[in-house]
Amino acid sequence: MKLLRVAVAVLNQTPLDWRGNLANVRAAIAAARQQGATVLCLPELCLCGYGCEDAFQSPNTRRMAIRLLHQVLPDTDGMVVSLGLPLVVNNGLFNVAAMVADRQILGFVAKQHLAGDGIHYEPRWFKPWPMGVQDTVAMHHDAEGSTRTYPVGDLYFDLGGVRLGFEICEDAWAAARPGIRLAQKGVDLLLNPSASHFAFGKNEVRQRFVLEGSRAFGVSYLYANLLGNEAGRAIYDGEAMIATAGKLVATGPRFSYADYRVTSAVVDLDVTRLQQSRLASFQPVLGPDPDCVEMPGFRWPEIAPSESTPQTERWETSVQIKEEEFARAVPLALFDYLRKSRSMGFVVSLSGGADSSSIACLVALMVEFGCRELGVDGFLRKLAHIPRLPQVATPRAIIGRLLTTAYQATRNSGPVTRGAAKAVAEAVGAEHHELDVSTLHEGYVAMIAAALGRELAWDRDDVALQNIQARVRSPGIWLLTNVKGALLLSTSNRSEAAVGYATMDGDTSGGLAPIAGIDKAWLRKWLVWLEKQGPEGLTPIPALATVNVQAPTAELRPQERGQTDEADLMPYPLLDAIERAAIRDKQSPLEAFRCMRLVFPQYGARQLGAWVERFFRLWCRNQWKRERYAPSFHLDDENLDPKTWCRFPILSGGFETELEELRSFVAGLPAEDR
Repeated sequence: MKLLRVAVAVLNQTPLDWRGNLANVRAAIAAARQQGATVLCLPELCLCGYGCEDAFQSPNTRRMAIRLLHQVLPDTDGMVVSLGLPLVVNNGLFNVAAMVADRQILGFVAKQHLAGDGIHYEPRWFKPWPMGVQDTVAMHHDAEGSTRTYPVGDLYFDLGGVRLGFEICEDAWAAARPGIRLAQKGVDLLLNPSASHFAFGKNEVRQRFVLEGSRAFGVSYLYANLLGNEAGRAIYDGEAMIATAGKLVATGPRFSYADYRVTSAVVDLDVTRLQQSRLASFQPVLGPDPDCVEMPGFRWPEIAPSESTPQTERWETSVQIKEEEFARAVPLALFDYLRKSRSMGFVVSLSGGADSSSIACLVALMVEFGCRELGVDGFLRKLAHIPRLPQVATPRAIIGRLLTTAYQATRNSGPVTRGAAKAVAEAVGAEHHELDVSTLHEGYVAMIAAALGRELAWDRDDVALQNIQARVRSPGIWLLTNVKGALLLSTSNRSEAAVGYATMDGDTSGGLAPIAGIDKAWLRKWLVWLEKQGPEGLTPIPALATVNVQAPTAELRPQERGQTDEADLMPYPLLDAIERAAIRDKQSPLEAFRCMRLVFPQYGARQLGAWVERFFRLWCRNQWKRERYAPSFHLDDENLDPKTWCRFPILSGGFETELEELRSFVAGLPAEDR
């Protein structure tokens, strides 16, 4: 048997945090060494950070990344380690993985397939490396004052008879993935350094290509993803996988609060080599190969056989996996945003409704999960920039220091929402305040009425009178936030963003919008789950019953008018379905209408047509609002954030021709169908 202990490490890196990134890389290498691993795969662009954006184009970014690469070399004594960084070759910038073995740089493998859709913009900075091409790059060593030349491109490595190759993140998602050719070259280990953003259910896709790659190519496959909220919007779940010959032999926990996690396993090269030889499709490359970089003197240690069984956490097999993922992904992202922005805590304008209540609960989950994994002391050490926290001894007390909520009442606020806000704040342990902004609201109304020389009335000034109530709440909550040195969390959801059912500089006020990627209908479902069941290992929050029994309402009109969100707009499940059809699936108004008739047969065609038309009109009218939303977390392919996913013109024709087509179609239906 030819046995190797291999490892993958997930890292919580930060763009351009050279000191912090280097510390995490070194700690991961040391942990892998302690576990007895000889090969370690680290995530994509781990030295500089994946989310450097246009800073990739800075010569200093590339210079610092190379400096870190050289600083890591002494840590790799007797080991094989992959390290990601940007590299310039003939004035082109490439995303590469450096292969380092026993203190030596052997060469650089360049990414061939760039992620250029959705949240990713790699082609803005990097060039795709052409298949089958090799070149060289000269690199200056500051410490030695010398320049050396290294191979770069479409390469693989032979170290003492063991062959290693790379698929860098997107490479494995492409039809012409490099593993196909590498298998023909007799590669034993395929390393996949990745920066694959989290989306609901995406880990299942990753597991499929890892398992199938290990089976079809007859290799052991090492997959290492980034971890946490690296640069602000994307969340990385820190998935770690090792598979061999079609079998998953080791996995790491997702959504960890640690700076790094190392997962290792023993693989048998004789087993995978035998599998390659048995594959009818396997046609080895014969003769000298210019793609191969050799280090014949590398000595592999002898190790004893060891059985590896992947450890899967119970929540990963839940029938409500989406609820579980949401309850872990957003709290982890909040934690990283808090510490990386060096904010002193969070402030939420707690209205007693579903949106603000869910955010308060997500902050509480952040503390509960973080303390459960790291311990209270470990959790507090990672927030050492916040004064007074070291005196706190329990998760509930920590929440009280980190989360401040405020219910801001006007004359149109009711006792139900006031009571719900207080109940939720008490349940999670937040510091809660009740503020009355009626005088401020009425003062603004009186001031403008005097300026116009007439009274403002609901039948004439409805939207303006609603908006001023939302906006008058903003200065006070911002003041409270600034006094505490905290981060104000905006409470708007994706359904509101789609139709502009939010007041700019009112309820959209904030530096971060944690739930702007989640639709209202599903969020309400998640709150019921959190009330009655909750995440695996934690207790539910029964106080949410006071929120879940309410019909969603902005409470901006007088109580006697019985305002509800769905009366203003349309039923939320329908709104979200139209949004998916129109925006995600790019359907025209008429196509969306036909689809909705099948999904929602309980509504008449005339009413359904009016709601579809309302959606398209509101969507086009409110792109400027979506452009101004605070940064939000990416959670799935239904994101509406124009900066990372869904671009739409601020000014457009508004689908006028298409809406005329819709109205004509509905009018032409038989009377019994309308």
